[in-house]
Amino acid sequence: MTNSIHPVMPSSTHDEVAEQRFVIALKTFITAELDPALRRETDAAARSASAENASAATLPQLRRKLASRPLYQNWVSSMRAAQEVMWQAAGDCVDRQLPELETVAKAAPNVGSVRTNPDFEVPRYLAASDTHMMPGSYYTDRSTTDIRQGALFDKAASLYSLGRQGGQMNDMRGHTVIAHLRERFPDLKPRRILEMGCTVGNSLCAVAQTFPNAEAHGIDVGAGLLRYAHARAAHLGVPVHFSQQSAEQTDFEDASFDLIFSCAMLHETSTKAVPRIFAECYRLLAPGGVVVHLEVPIRASEATPFDLVRADFETRYNNEPFWLGAVSADYEAIARKAGFQEIAAGFQDASYGAPRADQRFEFGGTNKGVYRSWYIASARKGAS
Repeated sequence: MTNSIHPVMPSSTHDEVAEQRFVIALKTFITAELDPALRRETDAAARSASAENASAATLPQLRRKLASRPLYQNWVSSMRAAQEVMWQAAGDCVDRQLPELETVAKAAPNVGSVRTNPDFEVPRYLAASDTHMMPGSYYTDRSTTDIRQGALFDKAASLYSLGRQGGQMNDMRGHTVIAHLRERFPDLKPRRILEMGCTVGNSLCAVAQTFPNAEAHGIDVGAGLLRYAHARAAHLGVPVHFSQQSAEQTDFEDASFDLIFSCAMLHETSTKAVPRIFAECYRLLAPGGVVVHLEVPIRASEATPFDLVRADFETRYNNEPFWLGAVSADYEAIARKAGFQEIAAGFQDASYGAPRADQRFEFGGTNKGVYRSWYIASARKGAS
């Protein structure tokens, strides 16, 4: 069996490793072979549409141009299949050892806490489908000790990104938040930290370890997800307090945090909910506090035709209905309306590990590509 990086991460048998390697091979084939070919075909379709209409090609025009083409059909089918077999491979691995994982979770050191709510109502926009085709999505809960959705998410995360987001720790986005803070808010020394949409705490643990004297909190909508997150953090020796809450409305007191952040949460959130989340961040931050929202590195205003087609796949075929809205959103305007100051949004160089003091990570420059850049909107609450 393969060794795991922490005790609640599911380990893999020989056959499970073979199944997971097939997933990696399929995703690598799509990235290395199908994506470049479809990019060329999409560029050609965009040029044709532009010539016909004397204007830049729109996404509906690209859809019509590509829909009947075998390459596009093959790409969509392969992308969808890769998601399906990824979740199947991760699920097979988790289900084989779930009772043992729950025992390990119960034996976690007495560090941090987890607070679930049996009466919690999952927002309708999340309950309507299994986000990114994850069976049971984030919120399915089978018992008062269930951790399956957390184990499933953690195991699948490194498969999805081919290990490019920090391997089994999957914490590159948390390190990138730290890199961003050093570039924009080097004076920040938070006493209380909150991650919204923390899933299993990958990013939150990285941030909490950077500020070991701060009290760290994480919220998400799934009880099983949070039980796993707490066990994971406790076994890693990181004290984090997890609670089952919606980012739109929490039960924390006004002005009770100095740093609030999220990592790839907004694109899974309805466009109507996003302004409410920014407003809640403003309420929760103490004067001088900072908010950082990290998102996928695509902006509709700068997107290539292939970028738009890729975003369209996420929206139409991968149960990510708000993806296109997220890459078009004006987060600076939303932050300004919420009352924030020192607002900025742009591409942030990724940090693959804990940033060293002598490292620089450019913010506001060019998009260097997936896993090399992230899009970040950040701001500060005024001092009075």
